Amino acid sequence: MPALKPCRETAEILVHPAHCVGGHIIDEHGREIAITEQMIQHACEQLDRQWVAAQPRFKH
Repeated sequence: MPALKPCRETAEILVHPAHCVGGHIIDEHGREIAITEQMIQHACEQLDRQWVAAQPRFKH
């Protein structure tokens, strides 16, 4: 297995959003998968679509 190379250059990530952003996840088979800017953006978009305003707990 090749050594994992951390991404250190912010400019590199902006120019190449498919490059890793410095973290990894472990899949169900125990493989390390680099977290990319695209993955983070996709997750944020999903959260934005699912967001619901909080309801007040008490009525005044």
